[in-house]
Amino acid sequence: MNMFIVLFVMILINISITFLAIYLYKKKMFVQYNRMLQRLDRVLAGKRLDTVYDESLDSAISERLNRIIELTEIQTGRAESERDIVKSLISDISHQIRTPLANITLYIGLLKEEIAEEKAIRLSDKIEKNAEKLDSFMKDLIKSSYAEQELISVTPRYMEVDELIKKGCQYVELEALKKNIQIDAEYHGYMGYADPKWTEEAIGNIIENAVKYSPEGTSVRVDSIQYETFVCIQIKDNGIGIPEEEQGKVFQRFYRASNIRDKQGYGIGLYLAREVLRRQQGYIKLKSVQNKGTTVEVFLLKKTS
Repeated sequence: MNMFIVLFVMILINISITFLAIYLYKKKMFVQYNRMLQRLDRVLAGKRLDTVYDESLDSAISERLNRIIELTEIQTGRAESERDIVKSLISDISHQIRTPLANITLYIGLLKEEIAEEKAIRLSDKIEKNAEKLDSFMKDLIKSSYAEQELISVTPRYMEVDELIKKGCQYVELEALKKNIQIDAEYHGYMGYADPKWTEEAIGNIIENAVKYSPEGTSVRVDSIQYETFVCIQIKDNGIGIPEEEQGKVFQRFYRASNIRDKQGYGIGLYLAREVLRRQQGYIKLKSVQNKGTTVEVFLLKKTS
């Protein structure tokens, strides 16, 4: 009987030691994993780890994590440098080409006034259309360089919303005139929180889309509405609209709806507008019915008294 008691006690002691060893091991592993997570958090934040150079596994892990940070910094520096070079190159090329392109367009207009032969007029019309196409490509090229998020740096302030609408309408006056499209703008004297340069660009892009995708002889309406917190700039056209299943994608970079693939453009304007507005605490909404028109609403923070 005593032997059974002794055996039972020994088994009980062994089980207790085993459970204690498992508990201590788990506790040790938890501490090590927690330390590893803290190190990874520092690495993700771009901070180097303090390393003691010895033969331990802990030191080897820290040293390799530091090497990862160094390699990441090198690659990031190279990418930023290359991006800046590309941006500068695009900007230089665009500005150098746009001046002679504007001169070509001007000279074509003067030439058409002087010539009377039908064949010469047809040729000058073709030159003019190709010059317009090249100008459109150059504008999209500039927008694509703007679309880099790091390049969009806004300095918003409270300003007249009417001024943004006027500049946005001026942005597309020539295109609207060529298509005999009437731009009807309403002015109310509201104040909104916006960066003048970037927001004018964003509004201009939206109105440009409205003109581009509207039939000749129609109209585009630009109005502003004041709500409790925001001022809304509303751009409404009577154009081809956007398929319902694609309306959630049109603010993606380089996305173009399936019913406009035959028209010029790279799908940058709405993406650029969304990024500009997001950086100044505003937002953008879109409502569209295919073949009936599109309404784009730009929301700017309202100035409170």
